[in-house]
Amino acid sequence: MTRFSANLGFLWAELTLPEAIRAAAKAGFDAVECHWPYDTPPEDVRKALVETGLPMLGLNTSRGKAGENGLAALKGRTPQARAAIDQALDYAVATGTKAVHVMAGFASGQIAHDTFVENLRYACKNARPHNITILIEPLNVYDAPDYFLQNSDQALRIINQLNDPALKLMFDCYHLQIMEGDLMRRLEKCLPVVGHIQFASVPERREPSLGELNYKHIFTHIEKLGYCAPLGAEYKPDGKTEPTLDWMKW
Repeated sequence: MTRFSANLGFLWAELTLPEAIRAAAKAGFDAVECHWPYDTPPEDVRKALVETGLPMLGLNTSRGKAGENGLAALKGRTPQARAAIDQALDYAVATGTKAVHVMAGFASGQIAHDTFVENLRYACKNARPHNITILIEPLNVYDAPDYFLQNSDQALRIINQLNDPALKLMFDCYHLQIMEGDLMRRLEKCLPVVGHIQFASVPERREPSLGELNYKHIFTHIEKLGYCAPLGAEYKPDGKTEPTLDWMKW
């Protein structure tokens, strides 16, 4: 049976993070994940997780300054990038979070690649003692123009270059359908290094019952591939979250 994680960066975004965790548990989710939880004391998050029994699957490193979207591939910003990695790992340890998504930022070229690789090496080294997975995620060029990581082949090259079991791919069906299509064959190719799967409708990033993708088929196919971890619902509700959850009854 397919299990689901509520991404609280978008779902129940009007609530505090502890309240959103409780709302996700009440709605029947099997796990939660978030974007940037740093304004919430980690002990408050941990209390809500313990109370509900839900695991926190992942969180993101800081975006950086206003207008930025991560730091890890930016030339000359390595101290800030590593401080953001340290912050994310500390928060993950304090809350029992299983993975950290290291955000690359707006950059391109070989220097950006080399910078990203070295910062990921740093992240993996510091994550390993805590059994935390480091994730990287390609983002589409419409939502994140000029983001360094734009497709799964680029991500696979980086993962293969580092050859570190702590580094995995965040396979976001929404972003990769927009950028590449042929989603299930792409997933089969990437599956050995997939650390988390997320989903939303395409093109409007709403609940999976809308848009051009047949998520009933996709969820069944993922299950047949043997992937059994919760799938991340990272979509933007048009209003309250609860009325958008009919797809959980499929």
